[in-house]
Amino acid sequence: MSEDERLDFILDAWALLAHFDNEAGAERVRQVLKSTEKHECTLGMSLINLGEVSYIVERERGLERVHEVLAIIRSLPIRILAVDEKVVLSAAHIKAGYRLSYADAFAAASAKVWQAKLLTGDPKLKALEGSGFTIEWLPG
Repeated sequence: MSEDERLDFILDAWALLAHFDNEAGAERVRQVLKSTEKHECTLGMSLINLGEVSYIVERERGLERVHEVLAIIRSLPIRILAVDEKVVLSAAHIKAGYRLSYADAFAAASAKVWQAKLLTGDPKLKALEGSGFTIEWLPG
């Protein structure tokens, strides 16, 4: 990542799972995906949060379904973001200061590092409000 590179949106696992399960917030996620396909915006997701989606789907629906979901994700216009030292240390700092999961800290860190808006409906991330994070809240 170069210093001037940025993304418009970062998805967390909550947002992507809402999309797949057609839950509240799914329509907004689909709008962002369509805008990304049209090159109107850019969209990313931390590799850590992709792993989070994977384990949740496997736990709830089985290994066969997770392979199907991962194939669909690979076809979507989502840039899967590598986890480098800058992101790891940012996530660690966020985790140290807020009561949220380590995976959620990676979503927040990715948004901060990539200067992007975090797209989520996860109520656990409410802890970040007023802390300099740009969050678009999906209905939950």
